[in-house]
This record gives sequence, C-alpha cells and structure tokens, in this order.
Amino acid sequence: MFIDTHSHIYGEEFNEDREEVIERARQAGVERIILPDIDAESRPAMLDLRAKYPEMLFPTIGLHPTSVNDDYKTELKKVEKALEEDRYYGIGECGIDLYWDKTYYKEQLYVFSYQLGLAREAGLPVIIHSRDSLEEIFKALKPYPYIKGVLHCFPGNAEEARRTIGSGFLLGIGGVVTFKKSLMAEVVREVGCDALILETDSPYLTPVPHRGKRNESSYIPIIAQKIAELTGTEIKKIEDITTRNAMNLFTL
Repeated sequence: MFIDTHSHIYGEEFNEDREEVIERARQAGVERIILPDIDAESRPAMLDLRAKYPEMLFPTIGLHPTSVNDDYKTELKKVEKALEEDRYYGIGECGIDLYWDKTYYKEQLYVFSYQLGLAREAGLPVIIHSRDSLEEIFKALKPYPYIKGVLHCFPGNAEEARRTIGSGFLLGIGGVVTFKKSLMAEVVREVGCDALILETDSPYLTPVPHRGKRNESSYIPIIAQKIAELTGTEIKKIEDITTRNAMNLFTL
C-alpha cells in the first residue's frame, strides 16, 4: 500500500473526472490520501469529498501562507472552530511563502506560529510549506520542540535535510525528485529513505514522464521508483518505509 500525503484532489482542476482519478489511485496501490487544507473558501469542497470516501481520504485543517491577508484573524478563528467540530489528522498546510508575495510577511509569521500552537494543543502533526523560507521556518519552530510533522516538497540541501530530520521532522518527497538536475534528488541520494514520505501535491509538480500535465495520486509509484533508484534499494522497501512513516505521523 502507498500513501499520498499531500493532494489537493478536491480542487476545481478535478471537477470533470474526480471519481476516475480516485479509482486510478486505488488501481495504482494508493489506498490513503491526505488532503491538506488551504482556507475557508476551499474547505467545504475538501470536507464534502472526504464524506464520500471516508476510508481513503483524510483531511487536515489550516491556513495556507499564500491565503494570509488582512482577514487572517477571521480565518484563524474559522480554523479553530472547525478543529472543535470535526476530526482532522494534522494542522496545515501552514508555513511561510516568500516566493510569490512578501506583502504579508509579518502576518505569515504570526499565522504560522499560531498554528504551531494549535498543533501543540491538539497533539497533531503539521504540514509545513516552506518556499524560499527555510531559515524562517527553522526559527519559528524553535519554541515548539515537541511538535512533529513534515516539510512538504522539501526545498533544501542535504545539510538542511539532516537538520530537519534531526529535529524530528520528515521530508515530503514528490514529483520534483524525478526532474533533471533536481536538488531534491541529490538530497535523497545523500540522506537515504528512512525519514521520507511520499506526496504528489496534486494537481501540481507532476513527475516525469508526465511533467507538464495535471498531477494525480496514481503517480505515487513513479516517485517511489525514483527514490528506489537514488538509494539503491527495492521499491517495495520504499513503499514499506514511507507508508509506515505516514501512518505513524498522521495516526492513520
């Protein structure tokens, strides 16, 4: 069994064939999919989809850094209320994004720290978005030494990967690992597979040979095969390790 630990399959990109995409995932051996939250606008679609496939889809709750704006306090209240009313398997997707827009940088720091506090109180792992912001992420995590989670689409080098793993976090590895001259591939080659989990970030970051098309969970075995090649091991071992890591992290 494979687990896709990061898929936005509830997004509008899948409106025309969502059931077929889910069935293809099953046929590929992907039996569980984590649905990372974005914000209050997209959350109903995520929860509606979970209700249709409760044995396969597992939602988290949070506010994505690129959704942080002047209304962030209202959004955080909605996160807290949702957390009280339903079961979620993690906090996120949360973090800091300094790639797209730095306008709300200070607000992003506050929102990320606030969600780390929610994770600590709820005893849940965090899914961290860290685009162009690894140092800021590490700094924000210092007051929360017992929180566990994953750095989604791990963006750093091998030294930063070891620092992440040493802090008790896992590395989320997706389609980027298959790209030519990928830094993620170099990281996997150096640190090995023991602290990895698999993800697609569907519909984004599609692995080779499907790059340029919409991503989906059925491509998880492609990512696993690439990791197997990079680490000189069998794909079954990658399947076993990453599935165990995901099960333990998200308490599936």
